[in-house]
Amino acid sequence: MNRTTAEINRDVAVGLSNNLPRLLREFSRDFERRICQALAARGYPDIRPSHSAVLANLGLGAVRVTELAQRAQVTQQAMGKMLKELERMGYLVREIDSGDKRARQIRLTERGAQLARDSLAVQTEVRSHYAGKIGDESLQRLEADLRDAIGKLEFNYLPKSWADSPT
Repeated sequence: MNRTTAEINRDVAVGLSNNLPRLLREFSRDFERRICQALAARGYPDIRPSHSAVLANLGLGAVRVTELAQRAQVTQQAMGKMLKELERMGYLVREIDSGDKRARQIRLTERGAQLARDSLAVQTEVRSHYAGKIGDESLQRLEADLRDAIGKLEFNYLPKSWADSPT
């Protein structure tokens, strides 16, 4: 059977819009939107989803800009811009690296550390929302499958522990 151009075009459009990258992106965007809304309600109205590139990769110790950019898979210039913004907002400080005077280390301020603690609590709340919608078992399975995939795909820019189940 010959397919019409309209049928072929429809199939192409569906294939481009309903695929794994799109599903993962939409899930991630919704999760981040819910986190930002909950953080705003807790007194952080200035935090946006784009800040997660810094906050999700920073940790609680000092880290270099180059390492943050590599983990977040963004340029050093883009990371620098986000860092300046978060520093201006009082969430982090950039200091001269004691081991290399040319480099800067980034660390959270007390306000930034509180944001990190609140973010973890909010993440738990949002995860509970999803578990209520799709079932905790389904959500656990999805998380386990994604961790397994990340481990097998060997994303060299991520610490190996990212494929581990959280404790």
